[in-house]
Amino acid sequence: MKALYIASTGMSAQERNVEVISNNIANMRTTGYKRQRAEFQDLLYQQITRAGSQTSDQGTMLPAGLEIGSGVRTVSTPRVMSQGSVSMTERELDIAIRGEGFFMVTMPDGRTGYTRDGSFERSAEGTLVNSSGYAIEPNITIPGTATSVSISADGVVEAYLNNDTNPTELGQLQLARFVNKSGLESLGDNLFTETAASGPAQVELPNRDGTGNLLQNYLEMANVNSVTEIADLIAAQRAYEMNARIISGADTMMQATSQLR
Repeated sequence: MKALYIASTGMSAQERNVEVISNNIANMRTTGYKRQRAEFQDLLYQQITRAGSQTSDQGTMLPAGLEIGSGVRTVSTPRVMSQGSVSMTERELDIAIRGEGFFMVTMPDGRTGYTRDGSFERSAEGTLVNSSGYAIEPNITIPGTATSVSISADGVVEAYLNNDTNPTELGQLQLARFVNKSGLESLGDNLFTETAASGPAQVELPNRDGTGNLLQNYLEMANVNSVTEIADLIAAQRAYEMNARIISGADTMMQATSQLR
């Protein structure tokens, strides 16, 4: 009976949906996390009678056909790249982006990773790095004698060195933006890499061409809404249960048919 296989695809799709929702909820406190959503497509149809088929010698036609679907599949899990709320941390190397840009980091294999996580630190050499120790691009070194590091909305990094009365410019942060942010590949560790779907990175200075401005002493929180995620989880659970009932009902019908034989 086809209903068994159709309902099984529904259960599989909702199981994947629950996995996506659970990952969103697990990352509610992850800095710069962008939530995902599951998107579905119906599967192929069996054409029993085609719409527009002739029904008489006078040329009358069927206004609608008879089609039987074969279920559903999960087609993608795109990220919702909306702006997350910003939270004050009072750490001078914490930076939030208000806009579409991404920080750039040099990964151990030499590739460039992209992140919204602006919780930066200083390495033993004074290089500005992310929480995994990967250097920020372009490279910025903060001397050990530097005090009162400031980062402007335009990405200019300055600090007072020794007993200087005027700040010294140490470097300029840059941001990358993409035509299709949802096409970025997720690597974990709050990092993304570009793909053919995302398009190449467009590197700009902050506050230009939609990259967004920087906010020192703040971090961007995850854009996960707990109420929405719980509501989506309940809906997914109900859909899963309904598909399970269809399987149970189809099995009962098959048993009744076998007994008649």
